[in-house]
Amino acid sequence: MRYLPKSPAEREQMLAAIGAKSIDDLFAVIPAEYRLGRDLDVPRQFGESEIVEYFKAAAAKNATDYASFLGAGAYRHYRPVSIDALVQRGEFLTSYTPYQPEITQGTLQAIFEFQTMIAELTGMDVANASMYDGSTGAAEAVLMAMRVTGRQKAVVARAVHPEYREVVHTYLRVRELATAEIGYDAETGRVDLKALEAAVTEETAAVMVQSPNFFGTIEDVAAIAEIAHKKGALLIVSIAEAVSLGVVRPPVEADIVSMEAQSFGVALSYGGPFCGVIAAKEKYLRQMPGRLAGQTVDSNGYRGFVLTLSTREQHIRREKATSNICTNQALVALMATIFLTVYGKEGIRELAEHNLAKADYAAKTLSAQAGAKLLFTGAPRFHEFVLKTEEAPVVWSQRLLDEKIVGGVELSRWYPELKYATLWCATEVVTRAQIDAAAKVLAARLVEA
Repeated sequence: MRYLPKSPAEREQMLAAIGAKSIDDLFAVIPAEYRLGRDLDVPRQFGESEIVEYFKAAAAKNATDYASFLGAGAYRHYRPVSIDALVQRGEFLTSYTPYQPEITQGTLQAIFEFQTMIAELTGMDVANASMYDGSTGAAEAVLMAMRVTGRQKAVVARAVHPEYREVVHTYLRVRELATAEIGYDAETGRVDLKALEAAVTEETAAVMVQSPNFFGTIEDVAAIAEIAHKKGALLIVSIAEAVSLGVVRPPVEADIVSMEAQSFGVALSYGGPFCGVIAAKEKYLRQMPGRLAGQTVDSNGYRGFVLTLSTREQHIRREKATSNICTNQALVALMATIFLTVYGKEGIRELAEHNLAKADYAAKTLSAQAGAKLLFTGAPRFHEFVLKTEEAPVVWSQRLLDEKIVGGVELSRWYPELKYATLWCATEVVTRAQIDAAAKVLAARLVEA
């Protein structure tokens, strides 16, 4: 009964209730040529102990002891053990959505605290109760700007995460809404401001940039905001690495901030779930997607929390809804809330400074190898950098793998002009010894020669 929802007796009762004599009788309306007519060709069933051993053996194949310099929107940070200890409590782990404030005060308060901390970090007035991830958050931010301005065109920087751009284009393409992409400066990796100024018109609803951008470079948000606002467009700043806000000035000139909060205590977990968020100026509050938790008092004057605003189609008339995103990722948002509470303001700053210093050491050490060149040095960066090598990445990356090191992400997949260039990331979990070991492997070609 643990795995089979209905017993044979219950099935017989169900068939009798609908007037069918057997399962075959139930499916007789399906033409015989479309029915299998035999048992499925699958292995025999496993006992519980066999299933546990099977998955243990499969998990043992995962490489967990490799040093990794991967980043590109998914970042390895240390997760305090208190996160899992709390989120695995039944009150949080098994709850669905906080519709009933009478029984979900804990979840609602956690969401309220999450919103508050995100607003403080981003420099915005209000933040929602989270989105699916950074990519859908970015797309929803563009649609939000279009609703606010009444315009139907968007300008997106090419230095925005390529997968974020793909999601934005998918959202807009099916609605037949126009987008234009703006290139980057070859020296700095920042948005080409002259090209941006030429592209933004009175028909532009939104300008979207990322900072730190996909190359790890920090954009000149103030200059970009001036260009966008001069033509009446809204500025959207996407943030893929939330930890950067520990040292990078918040994009207060933006109208909307779309952020991926995975770095705040959410495990990579082989690809998700992640935790997106949208924050904005208060005047755009009613055009925000998702939902917001608010603070109030009950009939006895005690503080309480409620779902204050929910603009999705499950709650209100479809034509009035701002989004059909159906969840607020409450559990992963709770992870981020716990992470931020544990670290606090000073802790986040120290964590960001640690990342900054580690990446600076990695960039200098790796680029010191003959044939390696650090790109986009004309602007400040956070914990990612672009390295160009004389050897094809596929060659030296295999040497790194032989030493249990995962190198950077090859950029030519999205940027054909950046041949032999790779994006490297060094967070606090990367050690100096691992950086030195990677540099030694990159230099090995000279020894062989």
